[in-house]
Amino acid sequence: MSELVIADLHATVGDKAILNGVSLTIRSGEVHAVMGPNGSGKSTLSHVITGKPGYTVTGGSVTLDGVELLELAAWERAKAGLFLAMQYPTEVPGVSLEAMLTASAVAAGRDADVIKASIAAESERIGFATELITRPLNVDLSGGEKKRNETVQLGVLDPKFAILDEIDSGLDVDAMKAVTRRVEEATNRDNPLGVLAITHYKRLFEELEPDHVHVFAAGVIQKSGGRELADELEETGYAEWAHLVDNSGPTAFDNPFGDTTFADGLNLHEG
Repeated sequence: MSELVIADLHATVGDKAILNGVSLTIRSGEVHAVMGPNGSGKSTLSHVITGKPGYTVTGGSVTLDGVELLELAAWERAKAGLFLAMQYPTEVPGVSLEAMLTASAVAAGRDADVIKASIAAESERIGFATELITRPLNVDLSGGEKKRNETVQLGVLDPKFAILDEIDSGLDVDAMKAVTRRVEEATNRDNPLGVLAITHYKRLFEELEPDHVHVFAAGVIQKSGGRELADELEETGYAEWAHLVDNSGPTAFDNPFGDTTFADGLNLHEG
């Protein structure tokens, strides 16, 4: 069994503190949901863990099975067993899903032919059109197709831990069920996937069952509970913590189409 341990993590963008002491331990097979108001730092948490440039870590650590991830490049974190399903998947003209995943397999010492069969099987499993496998990655795809694409990558790469940054955004009901069902299945395999799921809505949990739900605001976890906390938030919203959120000034995640250079390495070298 594996552990992803976030310990007293602090991070800034410029001179603005975004993460203010995040501590969380995720074990194999566990699903931790992070919910909270806009501007609370949820996406920053995912970016700092996975190695996006533009953030300064001022304290704390993130370890995966004892390996300090903060000292590694994004692709090295992926190779260690980390996967990010991005809120806004990056378009990569000239590189197909098949080519990207095959290169990843070869880099990790896996058989390219086996990977091609796995891509086809995972695509069929979640309803991702087979003709999209050889098209440029995410180019001219709908929001739902991009999220299915991310889920194919997750299934093929078989990481230890997946961070789902609002994977439910842009999905219709059928796509939501297909994507979340596949993730839930991965948490119940022989070598179970650990999940950190960032979301606003409990609809994500119709198929993906959370073990722990955390309210995130002002760069820290404010409250934790079980599935019942997500139900409570659906009724009450985040008014209790809204006054803690500082939306003044720019942050590194305001523009989803900004610097995405970290995506060039992330998920490409997973083993």
